[in-house]
Amino acid sequence: MMKTCDVAIIGAGIIGASCANALAEEGLRVVLFDRQTPGCEASWAAGGMLSPAPYLPDDEQLAPLANESLRLYPEFVRAIESASQKRVNYRGSGAIEVFYGAEGAVERDRYVASCRALKIEAESITATEARRLEPAIASNVRAASRFASEGTVEPRALMDAVLESARVRKVDIRANCAVQSLVIERERCVGVIAEGERIATNRVVIAAGCYSQEILATDSESGRRLATLFPTRPVRGQMIALLPRDASLGQPLRSSRGYLVPRANGWIVAGSTLEEAGFEKRTTAEGLRKIRSAAIEMVPGLAGAEIVESWCGLRPGTPDGLPILGPTDIEGVIAATGHFRNGILLAPVTAQLVKDWIGGEPQLPVAAYSPLRFARAAVQSHSAS
Repeated sequence: MMKTCDVAIIGAGIIGASCANALAEEGLRVVLFDRQTPGCEASWAAGGMLSPAPYLPDDEQLAPLANESLRLYPEFVRAIESASQKRVNYRGSGAIEVFYGAEGAVERDRYVASCRALKIEAESITATEARRLEPAIASNVRAASRFASEGTVEPRALMDAVLESARVRKVDIRANCAVQSLVIERERCVGVIAEGERIATNRVVIAAGCYSQEILATDSESGRRLATLFPTRPVRGQMIALLPRDASLGQPLRSSRGYLVPRANGWIVAGSTLEEAGFEKRTTAEGLRKIRSAAIEMVPGLAGAEIVESWCGLRPGTPDGLPILGPTDIEGVIAATGHFRNGILLAPVTAQLVKDWIGGEPQLPVAAYSPLRFARAAVQSHSAS
């Protein structure tokens, strides 16, 4: 007898697993597929900062989504921890951003003003005030901003808890089980084929991160269209974990060059690079050197810290830097991918949106993230040529 389910989710990182939890909680039968060990790609490699503040220019368009997801995070954590009986080490400790040089105060004020315009809670503080909060901050810091509502989570612990919560909610998790294609009939999705097995379903959520574009329909025309809607690519990010001897932090610290996130075990995680290196998943001496240099610039006491771990992950980038969220023009296929550097932060709101799309309509303005924007862009480009 052919296996059937209400929803098939392709990709078991933090986005796919969070969506699986939300849908299973509604009583839907969910199958969650992953081409490798669930949660071991971008989610496993993340730093764990929960920050809606813009880091790259395109991030400003993410602010409404990021603000809402940050608001949802405490309840998201409570639900996951309750179901899984696992701790995710969530902390709402706030964060500090530091600025250097003669123009540091000007840059800070400009940045704080831009954050406030996006309804992000931000405050200008002096370097002295910053060092009062975090004495380890370098003496050459000239200005700082404080983000009191931000938090952190430990991504690996979060992934373990979210997957366990999904199991408790009877999600069928299939590790090392790649989905080769979707089955499309008359512009409708009617199933998926995974490791040669056909599973009947009329709803599929694409949450496969940087591998999303590789999912093809059995029909070649539909396959080309799907590929157009999911133009994800891998963007490598390297990280290190430091065990400090002469420095400590109580909250995340960041600058334009990098960031530091304290862990409950005493480590300080430092990151990160943004590299167009294809699917080459390895650390480099130069990448790790840059991360360590930025860390020591912020906190000189880390100069003698031991590097206890180094790793990298492949973030799912998109052409415009925004996630790909929402229904496609193939009935039953919903996008939940391309979160780039913000997958951990955006997991709660993405799960809520996917639940809304399957059961009705979302309340948030989400047109900017629609996968159909890429199809429209392709048509406009063709017309122009």
